[in-house]
Amino acid sequence: MYENLQAIATTEAPAALGAYSQAVKANGFVFVSGQLGIDPSTGELDGVTAAEQADRALKNIRHILDAAGCGFEHVCRATIYLRNVEDFADVDAVYAKAFTATVKPARVAFGNNMIPKGALVEIDVIAVSPESE
Repeated sequence: MYENLQAIATTEAPAALGAYSQAVKANGFVFVSGQLGIDPSTGELDGVTAAEQADRALKNIRHILDAAGCGFEHVCRATIYLRNVEDFADVDAVYAKAFTATVKPARVAFGNNMIPKGALVEIDVIAVSPESE
């Protein structure tokens, strides 16, 4: 294994659903795997709307970033996957509440995706580790 790769994991976010890490720290970046709106205490989706699930996904991301020693202010790139593109405005409103720094992350959003567990939204991020600043 490449010695500069570090797996990041926390029980405050759901365990990986497959063969991947919650996040990987490498070369000054933290790559957070796509997070669904899963409540880590139940393993089930938290909410029936895309906005509710996005809120939980962002909470999961916050916990993973915390475990990596950084926060939302360190996020430089985000990707949002939506089952229904019509949910974009509702998800964007929740997203905007999480990313309040002056510089917002670069972002892309995709609609009409089939997401695991029947989820309505999945979000992944890339952050700059404060250790590299």
